[in-house]
Amino acid sequence: MKYILIIGDGMADNPVEQLGDKTPLQHANIPILDALAAKGEVGSVINCPDGLPAGSDTAILSIFGADPKLCYTGRSPLEAAATGIQLKPGDVSYRCNMVALEDSDAPFEAKKILSHSGGSIEGDQSIQLITDLFRDPGFQAAAQKAGMVVHPAASFRHIAVQSGASITGIQLIPPHDHLGEVIGPLLPSGCDNAAVLKDLMEKAHQVLNHHPINEKRRAEGKLPANGVWFWAEGSAVALDSFWDKYHKTGTVISAVPLCFGIARLSGLDIREVEGATGELETNYEGKVAAALEELKSKDFVAVHVEAPDECTHNGDLPGKLQAIEWLDSRVVGPITQALADQGEDFRLLILSDHKTLTATRGHDADPVPYLLYDSRRDSGRGLPYSEESGQQGPAYAAGAPVLMPLLFEQR
Repeated sequence: MKYILIIGDGMADNPVEQLGDKTPLQHANIPILDALAAKGEVGSVINCPDGLPAGSDTAILSIFGADPKLCYTGRSPLEAAATGIQLKPGDVSYRCNMVALEDSDAPFEAKKILSHSGGSIEGDQSIQLITDLFRDPGFQAAAQKAGMVVHPAASFRHIAVQSGASITGIQLIPPHDHLGEVIGPLLPSGCDNAAVLKDLMEKAHQVLNHHPINEKRRAEGKLPANGVWFWAEGSAVALDSFWDKYHKTGTVISAVPLCFGIARLSGLDIREVEGATGELETNYEGKVAAALEELKSKDFVAVHVEAPDECTHNGDLPGKLQAIEWLDSRVVGPITQALADQGEDFRLLILSDHKTLTATRGHDADPVPYLLYDSRRDSGRGLPYSEESGQQGPAYAAGAPVLMPLLFEQR
């Protein structure tokens, strides 16, 4: 028996007026998902507990069977673990996004944030910008005074580590939840260290705004990655062993450091795929090939697809629909067909980690639909895969991770 988890990040949504008051899942052409749902179980689950951020960090912890209310210390420590960054006592890590701030003569605090990803900046440009920023003499001096270093990553997602700093009472706001808004009310607040971070963000904008890479991006009609944004603060985290809980070997396949960090901390293997970007244009076929190869020697594989979430944050509804349809035709279809051709029995869990709303371009902690399919059985329920179908099936509350035991038939 093989076990597969497929996460379509942020693909769940509310009804959208432009789609005739259907959700993207209801509107998209997903015949494979619908056929699996008709024979399987469709229910709903809340992955983000009240009082914690509605995001992939808390949601994917829940999906993998870790209770965020007990183990969550912040998103960035999970991402730090993905690259082997070891946080020492007294260290705090942050996600350091490359962001796009509007081009205007307005004061820094009066500018709007246009993109949480620096206009979907390419990895090599992002690394060059963050490297040049921390080498700039003025910014370097301010960062050293703050006890901060940066660990570049080949995307808009860098990790900053600050030594000897307090984050008690700090308020750091996820940039992707406030696109198009003036940044003044969104900047760090709540404690003395917040002022240090705010000053670094303003200095970063001064250094990056007219960097040659950003001038070139403007000339090409792209948004500049002319700022940094600190958020997702946290200290070191420990997770229970996946093997000790479920006695299953497994691999996680993704383009997102968060997923790799949760995998490493749980004792799962990770598999990076060349050309996997986390955007709409990614190497779907490479992920499928990697998943099938890992299943030859492992019990379990998880495939994470970021594109629906990124498209929604970018206000790209056609892109979200395309991402959902490609997840159906280029991920779910090939994996299930290959296993069927091999005569391999399998159980498959498919879901969105959280809702990402077309209306707001932000995350939402409401229930999301899950699809549980067993190749040995036909439930005869006949429902398609959608939020509406999920409301008609079993419902699971936040804070009680149940999906992994369900997948592994351990409850």
